[in-house]
Amino acid sequence: MSSVVRPLTLAIILAFAGAAIAAEPAKPAAKSAKPVAKPAAKAAPAPAPTPNSPTELELAHNLDPVRAERLQVVVDRFNKETGGSLKLVRLEKGQKPADLNLVTRYDMSEVITHPKSYVPLHEVMAKANERLNTADLSADLKAGVVDAKGRLVALPALYSTPVLFYNKNAFRKAKLDPEQPPKTWFEMQGMLDKLQEAGYACPYTTSWPVWVHIDNVSALSGLPAVGDKGQLNFNGLPQVKHIAMMMTWTKANYFKHFGRRAEGSAKFHDGECAMITTDSREAIDFQDAKGVELGVAPMPYHDDVYGGRQHTLADGATLWVGAGRTPAENKQAAKFVSWLLSPEMQVETVRLYGGLPLTPAARAAARSKILKDSDRTLEIAYASMKGKGASPVPHVADIDAVRIITNEELEAAWADKKPAKAALDTAVSRGSAYLAAHPALKKSQPF
Repeated sequence: MSSVVRPLTLAIILAFAGAAIAAEPAKPAAKSAKPVAKPAAKAAPAPAPTPNSPTELELAHNLDPVRAERLQVVVDRFNKETGGSLKLVRLEKGQKPADLNLVTRYDMSEVITHPKSYVPLHEVMAKANERLNTADLSADLKAGVVDAKGRLVALPALYSTPVLFYNKNAFRKAKLDPEQPPKTWFEMQGMLDKLQEAGYACPYTTSWPVWVHIDNVSALSGLPAVGDKGQLNFNGLPQVKHIAMMMTWTKANYFKHFGRRAEGSAKFHDGECAMITTDSREAIDFQDAKGVELGVAPMPYHDDVYGGRQHTLADGATLWVGAGRTPAENKQAAKFVSWLLSPEMQVETVRLYGGLPLTPAARAAARSKILKDSDRTLEIAYASMKGKGASPVPHVADIDAVRIITNEELEAAWADKKPAKAALDTAVSRGSAYLAAHPALKKSQPF
């Protein structure tokens, strides 16, 4: 997903350092007992690097300019504090991976289909004698980054989970209680009607529609969109009813669809839309939203589904180590990962990026240092996931071709060109045919 990728006051991004390689002049030759002839003048030899010179590494990413700036802050801090030499570069599809690669959910297919281009993180850390205990990571943040033995193959660096953001000012204008956001989709419909009557042409929108309305609506309903063996499974009754409801909301102008990535977030940020479902990490982006007093709530659920509300999923950008590096380069990469996992840096990345802290210790630190009465995003994100372990199979939003197919079918339904059932049946059928031709994509990780 994307870049789409796809919560909190924070900004988890990664970093290496920018210090030039220090050099030490070559030592003079030892004195001889006999005089020696003066050698002919020639160019001075290149200075030899000192044993402590930093190994230069590149960190590739495809973040937008704002998030890239935040990532640069983290990189600069790493370089300053550790004497490292990390440089940011753009992550381009089809090119050889860099030393470190920040891969969004919309780039995961590249990783899965080219496994030999990457080295499992647990191997890199072990060879560098850097501690990496997978058990230290919160269970709900391991989707797609552990192998069959539970070992970490990549770092879930910038994970988040979908929540509902709403404009408390819009609620007041519509005579709604700003401290009582909707808990269910049914309850939300009545609020959308009042927001529309209050003058909002866009009562509700969404970003990342497949991630939110397929992967997470399915998970909340207790029927995962992808089965245990990687089979697509999102055309059941709960999903059909949900997409049919969205169709009626589109006709009534309660719901506006602006695009397949974060286009809806820009509309909410500008005050045009009163409510949005999107990644929890975007709380950091909405802090300066135009005319918006930000409210946050768990993503609504369907209360007529057997078993009641289940849990949302975590997903986002992951950090992968490129293959073919020297031991010194891998040691620097491992050093960066250890530095990034410290509670202090976890809190800092949350503050910068808005993602989820990766370890219980970091979560406790974030609660004490970041959480305020005016920003409950972290607590709501944790409660939404309920601490459930990550699925061993990929999400629909992680598989490029399947996500594109599903977006096409959702858009056909929301444009009233297909019934909800037909749209989802077609998405599952087309997506399954693609996966049958590319069986490696059914696995959550390539190792």
